[in-house]
Amino acid sequence: MKFKINRDHFSNGLQQVLNVVPTRPTMPILSNVLIEATGDQISLTTTNLDLGIRCSIKAKMKTEGTLTLPVRKLASIVQTLPSMETEVEALDAEHAMISSGTSKFKMTAIGVSEFPPLPDFENQREFLLEQTKLHQMLKSVSYAQSSDETRHMLNGVFFNFEEGKLTVVATDGKRLALNSMELDVSEENTGSFILPMKTVNELERLLGKGQNAKILFNDRQVAFDIEVGEDAQEAGLSQSIHLVSKAVEGKFPNYKIVIPEDVEQTVSIDRNDLRECISRAALVVTEKSMSVNMTFSENQLEISGQSAEFGESEDKLKIEYDGPETKLTFNPEFLVSPLKVLDDDDVILQFKNDMSPGVFRNSGHFTCVVMPLRLG
Repeated sequence: MKFKINRDHFSNGLQQVLNVVPTRPTMPILSNVLIEATGDQISLTTTNLDLGIRCSIKAKMKTEGTLTLPVRKLASIVQTLPSMETEVEALDAEHAMISSGTSKFKMTAIGVSEFPPLPDFENQREFLLEQTKLHQMLKSVSYAQSSDETRHMLNGVFFNFEEGKLTVVATDGKRLALNSMELDVSEENTGSFILPMKTVNELERLLGKGQNAKILFNDRQVAFDIEVGEDAQEAGLSQSIHLVSKAVEGKFPNYKIVIPEDVEQTVSIDRNDLRECISRAALVVTEKSMSVNMTFSENQLEISGQSAEFGESEDKLKIEYDGPETKLTFNPEFLVSPLKVLDDDDVILQFKNDMSPGVFRNSGHFTCVVMPLRLG
């Protein structure tokens, strides 16, 4: 194998696949990137067995072939090369030469046969979505994923394709975030999966730069073909990045029963004003007293916090409200998280009484249920 490639294009491609590589791999080969040189491009593939990624970069081919090299060290080397034109040559099955200008690096490889291939899909369901919509949907719920490994079914985002829509849901038991969009879902394509947190993070990083993303999944695995934008193509990447992941095993809980149907009060509040007031009130709370109070009275919302260590805070907002005086107590982080990621100028807050959950909604299909601290 021997090819020439633009240094910056090579570096950009390596950065695209670097995040998947584990810091403490269970096998040495998992620290390596698989380089496949064919036609007028090379493909770069990394995997940690649960999650894999592949991208392709334009190159001038002299001899086709395959090779694996330590990806972190290779990325560091390529970034520092003195000349824009870089040549990569496989000397034998275990060594490769990286040349650029006056610099040469002889690197140790691992046999290609040891590299775990990315899975092929059979009997998969397939959907095409706009990247910007999928990206916004993920952002609007991903903060509610659980990091408690004893509840592994909650360590990700639930994707549900049915009833003419895609619904994404995340919950950690104390809050639940949901968003949906209309989608043509045929009866044979109905299905669902739980996307692991690591994959969600990687997907959020990759989405939003191109036009469309294709989702393919079966009962155990999920793949995303993500179109790259013009900037990425100018930086040498081919038209799409392929991301493949295992799905979380287990059944996601029935999220529909968590969303209250018997709310009595509905208040529309300026989203940024509410977020800023809650953030200010939270400045005096501590980890032991991680709570803020929201007191609704006639045309006014008072937001307050307090702790023995730092004292008290109070902020007021003018709102349209004519219901009974009601005091709600929440973890401020759980309130601020959805307010950060929504785009609407106003947000709708619903509740029943001082013992009920708070429900955020927007003008679209977003819902976030936050449990009050009085319910534990």
